[in-house]
Amino acid sequence: MPRELANNTIRRIIVVGIVRNDQGEYLICKMPPNRGVFPGQWGLPGGGVEDGETIDAALRREMKEELGIGIKDIKPLLFKDAVREKTYPDGSNRMVYMVFLIYECRSDGNAIALNDEFCEYAWVRWSLLPEYALNEETRDTFRLLSPVLADNYDD
Repeated sequence: MPRELANNTIRRIIVVGIVRNDQGEYLICKMPPNRGVFPGQWGLPGGGVEDGETIDAALRREMKEELGIGIKDIKPLLFKDAVREKTYPDGSNRMVYMVFLIYECRSDGNAIALNDEFCEYAWVRWSLLPEYALNEETRDTFRLLSPVLADNYDD
């Protein structure tokens, strides 16, 4: 990563939920082919912290807005950062410096109601995650957390 960011680089704090259900499955979502940081790829749900919003409130809001679910048992796991190009719904692109705050949480149910941020979702056992075309950041997150997540929740 460059030591300094360009002046026009957007800076965002992103909350990310590693959402698990009562069956020990993980929720992954697929981005539409024409928008987002990883168009057409599977990843973890989440989004930006808004002005005046706490991190906890942002995570709960993003899960409700994007997936239609409530979450519980929220536990911070990891933070990391990256500079990525984001494609917006109008087709424009911008570089975004993102600080990812990654949390493990449980869903309050399995019924998902996607908004337009995602086009598909799947509840997946840990051992089956490699069968999905996960985006680079999600693969890296699961790799970094594999001792924590796989030991506790594998089938």
